[in-house]
Parts: sequence; C-alpha cells; structure tokens
Amino acid sequence: MSIEINAVKRDVKGTGASRRLRRAGNVPGVVYGGGKDAVNLEINHKELFLQFRHEAFHASILNLNLDGKKESVLLRDYQMHPVRNTIQHIDFQRVSATEKIHVKVPFHFMNAEIAPGIKLGGGIVAHVLTEAEVSCLPKDLPEFIEVDLANLEIGHSVHLSQIKLPKGVEFVQLAHGNDAAVASIAKTRGGVSDDAAEGAAETPAAAAE
Repeated sequence: MSIEINAVKRDVKGTGASRRLRRAGNVPGVVYGGGKDAVNLEINHKELFLQFRHEAFHASILNLNLDGKKESVLLRDYQMHPVRNTIQHIDFQRVSATEKIHVKVPFHFMNAEIAPGIKLGGGIVAHVLTEAEVSCLPKDLPEFIEVDLANLEIGHSVHLSQIKLPKGVEFVQLAHGNDAAVASIAKTRGGVSDDAAEGAAETPAAAAE
C-alpha cells in the first residue's frame, strides 16, 4: 500500500501561528533526518486524517510530497487533541534506502478459532503484545506481522522466536536476548465456575446418599 502525503513548507512558527493554522483546517508538522535540515510543514487536516486512520500509515514507508519534491519518510510522532480527536502536530523522519530502520509493526493474530486451547479447551486468547519493534531496510518493512495460533494449547504461549518473519526483518527485542511472549491461551473463569457448579450440584446428592 503506497501512501502519499501532500505538504507545503511552513514559514511562520510559534504557538499563535500553529493555532491559526489549525483553525484554517491544517496541521503543523516537521520532517527531519537524512543528513538534511529540519523543515516545518503544513498539511491539510482532512487529507491527512483520511490516511492517518489506516493501520499502514503507522508502520510503512510514506511518500512525502513537499512542494512537489518527493522523499521517503516514516511517521515518528504525533499529538492528538484530547477531546476533538484531531491531529495537532505530526513529525516525520527521512529514511535512506541503504540504512536499517527501527519501526513498531502491528501483529495480526490468525487461526485462533481452530486453536486446540480454544476449540477443545474452551480457553480465550490473551494478547500480551499487539506490536513489536523490528529492524530492517526500508524496502523490507512489513505493514504487519502474522502470528499463527493454530497449534496453541491451553496454558501455552507464542514467543517472538516462534514467529516467522519476512526475509531481512528481525525483532529488536529478540536480538537483545528478550524472547517475549506475544499471546497465550488462558482458561476462562466461566470454565472454573462451571466446574465449581458441578461440584456443588453433586454435594447434596452425595449427602442424601
């Protein structure tokens, strides 16, 4: 999925200028890195928000069209209005095709419905992590990472080392020796309550005997 952002240079800085920009329906921002000077931007809020709401916007190489000149960037930071759910400010970082980047990529959990721990054990999936930081070249960056739960038993977990990654991509945590759990299947409280209810139902009968 290719995402392009249209922006123009923003010459006026300061809190007052940013407030006026937002009232006019635009978002102040900045692009930096790549051995170049930082450039202040302004972007149409409506156009930006249409892209921003897609998951891929947060974990993909983006095409920034700045005054007709395009460059590859990553979303690095943003601020939202606490009440209006509008973007107040946004930061982008330039990327080089030959330098590895570190980006948090979301997990997509697959085949939970056929996992033995759910289908046979009546458990529920507990998502320990919903994303993880990866290291790779920009061309290898995945929009998401699939986590296959098809063989997961109740009480068991899937760890980073068990997840298949695309070629050229590695988990930053795993490279530092942290094989974190990503998801597990836990027994439901309902299951425990049902067992207890069965035991309670048997007690009067046993007493009667």
